[in-house]
Amino acid sequence: MNTIKTGTKRFAMTVLFLLAILVTLQTITGINLKLFIKQLVQLEAHAASNEPTSETPPALEDAFDWTKYPKKTVIATGYTAGVESTGKNESHPEYGITYSGVKVKRDLYSTVAADLSVFPIGTILFIPGYGLGVVADKGGAIKGNKVDLYYETVEDVYNKWGKKEIDVYIIEQGNGKLTEAHLQALNEDKSMQVFRQQYIRSERK
Repeated sequence: MNTIKTGTKRFAMTVLFLLAILVTLQTITGINLKLFIKQLVQLEAHAASNEPTSETPPALEDAFDWTKYPKKTVIATGYTAGVESTGKNESHPEYGITYSGVKVKRDLYSTVAADLSVFPIGTILFIPGYGLGVVADKGGAIKGNKVDLYYETVEDVYNKWGKKEIDVYIIEQGNGKLTEAHLQALNEDKSMQVFRQQYIRSERK
């Protein structure tokens, strides 16, 4: 009996401790506590059963309180690495290379182009309907409050985006620099992997 009581007390204390951590996390990051707890429960159940889960993770739009960040209204368009957007084909030595020097990427943190006097290189934006973008490039037609969002194909540009006037949220102001290592670290942040598959192509390995 005493063993059961001790185990129950330990379990209760552990739950209270975890809840305290989650509340602190919500305060600091703005993460949606209910959705986060739901994710943890799903992951625990999945680990216990060792079976694939059919639950769809929450959309990035709903998981954080983006309104706590400063916002700016922009005209957002889409672009690719190809001739239609950059004038370069795959044989060009700078094909797919942005002004910052990193390769174009559609991922959890995708590369986007902007007017660098508005959004310096390295600026992290949340773009509703697109995801997180890191300013890595500039363009002759991208002047003022405009952002060009990278997609892998022309079909994706037209079918998934087109041209929109939208509020973007400034998560972090850039310092004018961006490296492949920094971009990779952002995309491989363990705490964000639950959202990553929403933005990368399913056939990518």
